[in-house]
Amino acid sequence: MTNARESLDNSPRQLQVETHGLDVIGDAERKGTPRTLFWPWFGANVSILGLSYGAFALGFGISFWQALVAGVVGIVFSFLLCGFVAVAGKRGSAPTMVLSRAAYGVRGNRLPSVISWVLTVGWETVLCALATLATATVFDRLGWGGGTGTQVVALIVVAGLTVVGGVMGFDVIMRLQTLITVVTGVLTVVYVCLVADHVHWSTVSDIPAGSAQEFIGALVFMMTGFGLGWVNAAADYSRYLPRSSSSRGVIGWTTFGASVAPLLLLVFGLLLAGSSTALNAAVAADPIGALTTILPTWFLVPFAVVAVLGLVGGAVLDIYSSGLALLSAGLRIPRPLAALVDGVLMIAGAVYIVFFADDFLGPFMGFLTTLGVPIAAWCGIMLADILLRRRDYAEPDLYRPDGRYGDVPLTPLLLTLAATAVGWGLVTNAAADWLSWQGYLLDPLGLGGKSGAWAYANLGVLAALALGFLGTLTLRRGRVRAQEAQVDAV
Repeated sequence: MTNARESLDNSPRQLQVETHGLDVIGDAERKGTPRTLFWPWFGANVSILGLSYGAFALGFGISFWQALVAGVVGIVFSFLLCGFVAVAGKRGSAPTMVLSRAAYGVRGNRLPSVISWVLTVGWETVLCALATLATATVFDRLGWGGGTGTQVVALIVVAGLTVVGGVMGFDVIMRLQTLITVVTGVLTVVYVCLVADHVHWSTVSDIPAGSAQEFIGALVFMMTGFGLGWVNAAADYSRYLPRSSSSRGVIGWTTFGASVAPLLLLVFGLLLAGSSTALNAAVAADPIGALTTILPTWFLVPFAVVAVLGLVGGAVLDIYSSGLALLSAGLRIPRPLAALVDGVLMIAGAVYIVFFADDFLGPFMGFLTTLGVPIAAWCGIMLADILLRRRDYAEPDLYRPDGRYGDVPLTPLLLTLAATAVGWGLVTNAAADWLSWQGYLLDPLGLGGKSGAWAYANLGVLAALALGFLGTLTLRRGRVRAQEAQVDAV
């Protein structure tokens, strides 16, 4: 099979460390077609973790059919947002968080860059920790020892693969994602076949339906767990495509590549979790390792391979984009060193999750919801800014505070802060004590307070997205037109 990078280049290249950081990708290096976007997005999301989202969704107290609809809508819609943001990459040749400067200004963009950096470092940390826990669980079941020593070795291997991929950059990532796509895809199908007899439709179909508020909560959780976790990196790979590439193709292949595996995994994950209350509960503590309890012993090693590769596939994309976000936030170091810095932080966070944290699901949901609000606000602003523009970006001005995009424009920054404040007032995180201050608008707005029916609907994410989008369309249209008039004069 032709690897993805060769598809972009039409000729094999020797692997080397990517030197590109925040700079514009020159036309000579912009090759390929939107179809090549399938590989990084599929490889990053064909993870066994997708099965665990079935248990997460049912945990909201809804039926199988409600969870299925919430999952399908949440996954497809959120990755469609990634597709729209990816269009900016082929129009601007720069990383996502550099293109964001057109909306936020050159230095004003440091605020969303910091938020993006925290989100991607958090995700790569979670994925690294889950891969470590899954490996230890498999070794324990095999009788090879799953204690501290195994966890340490597993963490070193997983972190090593992730950091090397992130430091090496685009060439290695595209080839690695192709390998991960093929191996993980095949082994995941085998896993599904092996555990299919654990599905009991009569038990699944008897799960009672939940309320509309619980359904909305599950839907928003799916959005934050999938596409909204990637929107801030969505243009990092499409920037290598020619400007003449089809925008519809970029949107379609990004959405399709990212969505297809999670959708299939979600359906089977719902069937498994709905068939067993014990498995449903175990997933909350060890989302990947719990899935080994229903496997025959002979498939445990292949399962460890598919679990680790799938999680590493996502972590590699995260560490690459987190390095770019760190540079965009103002740190002046080479891109490979930025990825290495993030790798150190990832390892430290994974050590805490693996060796010290008592619970996974509570802090994980708190992390997704809390950062999901400001990222949704940024996404709304970015999408509206892309929609308003009729021309490609004036790339030199993305790096000049005195250029047409400005330095620190107040409107997008104040809009982000306002949308985030409203959003945090409409979400709650009871499982994470340090986030108990959230939800302060639920009572004043007559939504039942922090213990009412709307407490866990996560309305704040949707509110932040809508406020950012509508606010930008209303308040920034004239500014964008003035910027593009300057382009006409060049």
